[in-house]
Formats: sequence, C-alpha cells, structure tokens
Amino acid sequence: MTRILILGANGQLARNTIPFLLEREDVALTLYLRRAKRLTNPDPARVSIIEGDVLDRAALQAALQGQDVVYANLAGDMAAQARSIIAAMKSVGVRRLIFISSMGIYGEVPGERYQSVLDPYRDSAALIEASDLDYTILRPGWFTRDKAVNYQLSHRDEAFRGHDVSLNSLSDLIVKLALIPNMEIRQSLGVSKAR
Repeated sequence: MTRILILGANGQLARNTIPFLLEREDVALTLYLRRAKRLTNPDPARVSIIEGDVLDRAALQAALQGQDVVYANLAGDMAAQARSIIAAMKSVGVRRLIFISSMGIYGEVPGERYQSVLDPYRDSAALIEASDLDYTILRPGWFTRDKAVNYQLSHRDEAFRGHDVSLNSLSDLIVKLALIPNMEIRQSLGVSKAR
C-alpha cells in the first residue's frame, strides 16, 4: 500500500486527482486542508481527512507519520509553506515530494514575461530545489477541462511548449510520479498539451 498525503486537498487539481489515485487499490490517501468540512470522504476505508494548516509544523509532522509520498497543491505564502514542508518531511523521514508550481518561473515560456505574480512559485521552487528531498516540481500550463490525457514534458532548461494542459493529464502524471519509484526525481517539469 502506498500512502499519499495530499496538502491543499480542496484545490481544483487535487480534487481532480483524488479519483485517479483511488482507481488504484494499492493507494491510501490522507487529505490535508484548512477546512475539512469542505470535502466529503470518497472512500472511508482508504481515505482520511485532516484539518490543518501547512504552516502548523506540529500538525504537519503528525500528518506525515507513516506516509510514503507528499503531493502539495498550494497557494498563498508558498515560500513559507515550502520551508515548513521541507522541515517537516526531514524531521519525519519522508523523502518523496510532488510539488505543483507554475509555468514561467524560470522565464522558459517563449514570448512571455511574467512579473511578480510568479514570485511565490519561483521562491518556493528554489527552496525545494535546494533541499535534499526526492522532489518533482510540476510547472503546468493553464488548466483545461478537456477529458483527454495528452501531455508533453519539458525539463528545467528547455523552452516550455504550449500554454495549456488538461486537469486529467496532470492527474495522470501525478499518479505515475507517486507510484513509479524514482520517476523524474529531482526534476522540474513543464507540463503542456502535446501538439
């Protein structure tokens, strides 16, 4: 059984990804969010819901006990959240982190110059990249509701291709990253619709 802690479990991408993960019988989920009553438990036998803030280090460390993978889907003060996640994961001994960021944080989108709106994503990614965790940072394009699973990846030093990607594509990739050992470890991946 792979145990996955989802931080920011009420986010749009997290809510889309939960059913993808539950299709696998060898997965147990812990959904971590600030207001637990916003979610209904989709499978009480394999899913637990914890109300908590990522910045509450003690609560986060408690939620990390026994987990194999952390999937973080956050907004807000992302640098402070990244620091808290890194410290809590180190203290508990959990190594695998899948962290959602944004396209454009390295200036890798041809023809686009994103300004301070991306600073929280850029700052949190830099902290994670400087850690010794087994991270994968995902830098998706704009989310679409297209049902197709159709995506391409670009690495940190490559130009980003395209500007959009379906939620289903991202969910498919997150499941693979969570369950395939050593897949794209210590990588920052741009994710866009395959052309």
